[in-house]
Amino acid sequence: MTDLYLASGSPRRRELLGQTGVAFERIVAEIDETPLGNETPLDYVKRLAAAKAEAGWAAMHGQGLAALPVLAADTTVALGSVILGKPADAADATRMLQRLSGTTHDVLTGVGLRTEAGVDVVVSVSRVTFMQLSDAQIAAYVASGEPMDKAGAYGIQGLGGLFVARLEGSFTGVVGLPLHETAMLLGRHGLGRLAA
Repeated sequence: MTDLYLASGSPRRRELLGQTGVAFERIVAEIDETPLGNETPLDYVKRLAAAKAEAGWAAMHGQGLAALPVLAADTTVALGSVILGKPADAADATRMLQRLSGTTHDVLTGVGLRTEAGVDVVVSVSRVTFMQLSDAQIAAYVASGEPMDKAGAYGIQGLGGLFVARLEGSFTGVVGLPLHETAMLLGRHGLGRLAA
């Protein structure tokens, strides 16, 4: 029996959500992910996680599916107050990696759960320090194709993990679904392995 819908196409999020013990089905929920003017990275991930969950809720009702909670998430990389989303192309990915080289940045993942009662959102914030990257390392990584669908132009669970000199926070949060925060959120609503 299905416990909830996951409003995400990310295979990484599907894999991580499976560890929480919930049975889920994927639902498609597309939203505009453009940051608002002067929006902080924290406000941005909270808004997008909630909006994706709401879009999944609307899609569920629009398709006449069984009414179940809808879980969604959004991950962004922030260098100070600058939001680094998914790169538009290889040149954009190169610029992002040049900016992250030798710096410490924040990775924020918001997780939203839409139920009959409304949307409940939790956020995981991790700090990631990159080694100093050479132009050749950046070029080889961009050529691998891995950066293209990832916030901040890197995946910590793939080749991009080689650049991470230090991580403070949640590895799974940086991947895209913080397991601890997600399990706590689900548990508050009677779902998953940590349900009260």
